[in-house]
Amino acid sequence: MIGIKTGMFSRDDFVYDAEQDHYICPAGATLTKATARSDRRDMDQYRNLASCHTCALRPRCTPEKVKRVMRWKHEGVLDVMQARLDHMPDAMIQRRKTVEHVFGTLKSWSSSAHLLTKALEKVRTEMSLSVLAYNIKRMILLFGAQPLIQAIRA
Repeated sequence: MIGIKTGMFSRDDFVYDAEQDHYICPAGATLTKATARSDRRDMDQYRNLASCHTCALRPRCTPEKVKRVMRWKHEGVLDVMQARLDHMPDAMIQRRKTVEHVFGTLKSWSSSAHLLTKALEKVRTEMSLSVLAYNIKRMILLFGAQPLIQAIRA
């Protein structure tokens, strides 16, 4: 997919081969992992010094001398998740049905007000108490108060 505004190739045009751990550029050249020399140790850099200099597509690829494609070291996890979502397009709809209800209920309990505390630790505590109250109320609805009290005592 060529970038509409710039006419340049986007990162999606470079195909990653996980088995060989390299990218294939739109011209068909292989971009291999370079030794990292940046301060971002969690990113890998892929390039092909020889092919980029003589490539006819370079003006549409990069304004630099060599095209560099960056890849997060743990991007494989995101790829697996995206593959699962591609096979289950309704997964996000199901997630919205189960999660959004909880947040909607918590928001209505607080009258759509902001959290009452400041600082991450205090906000985390306030949110945890709200979720605990929601879970207790839900358990009472599902099982009744007596079984919940017995479970707490046990």
